[in-house]
Amino acid sequence: MSRIASVSRKTSESSIELSIDLDGTGRSQIETTVPFFDHLLTAFAKHALVDLKVSASGDTHIDVHHTVEDTAIVLGQAIKQALGDKSGIGRYGDATVPLDDALVRAVVDVSGRPYLVHSGEPAGFEFHLIGGHFTGSMVRHVFEAIAFNAGLTMHITVLDGRDPHHIAETEFKAFARAFRKAVEPDPRVLGIPSTKGAL
Repeated sequence: MSRIASVSRKTSESSIELSIDLDGTGRSQIETTVPFFDHLLTAFAKHALVDLKVSASGDTHIDVHHTVEDTAIVLGQAIKQALGDKSGIGRYGDATVPLDDALVRAVVDVSGRPYLVHSGEPAGFEFHLIGGHFTGSMVRHVFEAIAFNAGLTMHITVLDGRDPHHIAETEFKAFARAFRKAVEPDPRVLGIPSTKGAL
C-alpha cells in the first residue's frame, strides 16, 4: 500500500506545496526560503527515511514565523493523510540522539490524540537567533504544529546541550528517528495497533 501524500496551503502570509512518502529512503528537496529550517527539514527526512519535497514562500520580510509555522502545519497534515488508517504500524517509537554537546530524547505515539510535552531547552534558547534569522522558540512551535495536525503524541526532552544550532538539530534528528520507528510497518501487527480498534 502506498503511503504518499501531497498537501498545499495558500494564505495571505504564505504559500506551501509539500509531498511526502513515508516509505522512502531519506531523499529531500527543501526550499522554504528559511535556510536553517531547510537544514532541519533535510535532517528530518534523512533520519526518518521519508522522501520529502517542500516548496514554501511567505512574508519573511516581516518574520520567518508564518512561513515556518504554515510549513509545519502542512507537514503534519501530509503525515496524517499518508498514514491512512494506521493499520499494521508499530505505533510507538523512541530515540536518544547525540550531536557533540547536545543530547535529546524523543518518544512518539501515533495515537490520533495530539499532545506535545517539550522540555529541557536551556534558558534563553527561545530568544537565540540561529543563523541570524531562525528564533529558537520556533523549534517548539514546529513540533506543536506537527503534533496537532498529524495527530501524534510527542515527548521531546533536551537532556544536555550548549550550542543552540546543535540543540535544535538534535531535537529534529531525535524526533525523526522516533517517528521512523513509530510509522514503520510491523509484520506481526494485524490491523490497527489499539485495543480500541481505531487510532
